[in-house]
Amino acid sequence: MADESISGNLKDLSLSRNGVVSKKSHLVVCFGEMLIDFIPTVAGVSLAEAPAFEKAPGGAPANVAVCISKLGGSSAFIGKVGDDEFGRMLADILKQNNVDNSGMRFDHDARTALAFITLTAEGEREFVFFRNPSADMLLRESELDVDLIKKATIFHYGSISLIDEPCRSTHLAAMDIAKRSGSILSYDPNLRLPLWPSEDAARSGIMSVWNLADIIKISEDEISFLTGADDPNDDEVVLKRLFHPNLKLLLVTEGSAGCRYYTKKFKGRVNSTKVKAVDTTGAGDAFTGGVLKCLASDASLYQDEKRLREAIFFANVCAALTVTGRGGIPSLPTQDAVQRTLAEVTA
Repeated sequence: MADESISGNLKDLSLSRNGVVSKKSHLVVCFGEMLIDFIPTVAGVSLAEAPAFEKAPGGAPANVAVCISKLGGSSAFIGKVGDDEFGRMLADILKQNNVDNSGMRFDHDARTALAFITLTAEGEREFVFFRNPSADMLLRESELDVDLIKKATIFHYGSISLIDEPCRSTHLAAMDIAKRSGSILSYDPNLRLPLWPSEDAARSGIMSVWNLADIIKISEDEISFLTGADDPNDDEVVLKRLFHPNLKLLLVTEGSAGCRYYTKKFKGRVNSTKVKAVDTTGAGDAFTGGVLKCLASDASLYQDEKRLREAIFFANVCAALTVTGRGGIPSLPTQDAVQRTLAEVTA
């Protein structure tokens, strides 16, 4: 059974689509990387042992944008891909999923990024990236769609776009535009250590924008990495080391177990629903998309614990459904699929 404190009002979290992009349409603008994931057709083998790979569109910010749209929300993506077959394919996939891709740019010299992902028998992942450099690292401030950023109710980003110039400076400029325009800043560090020069560089880079975010979503592993603490479940560690004065909501995902939440007024935990995991790629992004879709239409959500818990359970179901398929974007659930599952688990 679902958490008993989750009411039957979850259906009310749905948004009807509004074709006009404006502040009133609850737009979530996602900034960062979009790439091609190559996933072994057989789980539990090394890359060298994999008999074949399936290609799938990916990249955490793009995953979040598609998730929001599939859930009936309004989203846009800003980032750069190569002017190549893969880059054009990714732009088309966003368009097919009703994500505004007008903020995408195409690089004539650098290629679209690739990631080869190994899956354990349990569906957990390891990454090998091809970015030397890839187009997403080369987005310049002059290429930003400023008007699109200014329309964002929520501006969402990760940390991969903070690793290299010129994208880092572009990322910071986009955050500044969004903040001055009154957007809520949403941050998912999405730690990918192989992409950073060192562990110290990763900690420093991730924390460099920490205190600017209104909403942060992290995993237990990321808590351990960022704080050096042995126990990521220690509330004192989370609140003292990671909850900054301007933060409205801190979410800690616990995989299949669910999610913990922290605000200035309350904290708690919401269980997930049990599923058979095939591939965990995109699960965290589906969770983030579920939360942001709810928050975009209810900006004071974090102030009401009952409504917040309902939104988190909605997001937990989004993540759970995503791991039952293979690949990030292809496995993201539709609004109908989430509502069917909610109806089953809250019955």
